[in-house]
Amino acid sequence: MEETGNITEITEFILLGFSDFPRITALLFIIFLLIYITTLTGNLCLIVLIRMDSHLHTPMYFFLSNLSFIDLCYVTSTVPKLLFNFFQEKQSISFVGCVVQYFFFSMLVISECCLMTAMAYDRYAAICNPLLYASIISPTLCNGMVMGSYMGGLTCSLSQICALLQLHFCGPNVIRHFFCDVSQLIHLSCTDTFFAEVLFVIIAAIFGIMNALVVMMSYVYIILSIMKISSTKGRSKAFNTCASHLTAVSLFYGSGVFVYLRSTSGVSSSFDRFASMFYIMVIPMLNPLIYSLRNKEIKDAMKRLQKKTGTCQSLRF
Repeated sequence: MEETGNITEITEFILLGFSDFPRITALLFIIFLLIYITTLTGNLCLIVLIRMDSHLHTPMYFFLSNLSFIDLCYVTSTVPKLLFNFFQEKQSISFVGCVVQYFFFSMLVISECCLMTAMAYDRYAAICNPLLYASIISPTLCNGMVMGSYMGGLTCSLSQICALLQLHFCGPNVIRHFFCDVSQLIHLSCTDTFFAEVLFVIIAAIFGIMNALVVMMSYVYIILSIMKISSTKGRSKAFNTCASHLTAVSLFYGSGVFVYLRSTSGVSSSFDRFASMFYIMVIPMLNPLIYSLRNKEIKDAMKRLQKKTGTCQSLRF
């Protein structure tokens, strides 16, 4: 701690993490490590597969590769510190480290919200305007929507960090979570937090609720268009093209809203921490599976890659 005038400033926070479960610490570490490795491997493989197979160089898979990249980054913004703290007697993080961690976490989560909306628009154009799809979802628009997603996340995250830096922390300094959650930080502040709270609510409304509404409206039009298709096979094929994205969106927003509503009190229970693990670690691990298991194009690309790899190995010998 540092004393500034008569105010004692906090220079580090204690991350409670899962230290209140000492009997299963080793088990939790192994589980979280395996989930983290699986998440990295699955998303990285999907990015490489999309890059290597020319058949997947389409707008949908361009968005998907960026989604995998965001998942890779935002898992890495929190989980390595969690895993490292399992071996530390004092599970601390510096004030600067806490701010930096929240900056990247917030930026990537908001970017994913925006990217999910871009993917919903892509599916809307593919199902509702199939003849004009190529002209609507042009490379320029794709690049613009992806860059817009990243810039939206960056801008909002910077504004949140500026608001956080205006707050003072003079104790206590225990964050009852495994990462620097903004609701916990606001709860620990010893100064007026009205402006910061209003800003966070506005950002949550614009980039959470508004994006969710756009996604919902897109799928209302998609479902109405699918219902107009006369053949059962045609309806099934049309639905399969957006089923993976709908599943991923439902999991992302469903768990996100649940965790957000639970965290508004600023007090985190053990249940809240495990719920956050699902939102932060499990969903990014599931996304590559969701987009691969029912996706014929991904399966065909994997077969082509295996055949290509097998041919290269036989030529070597």
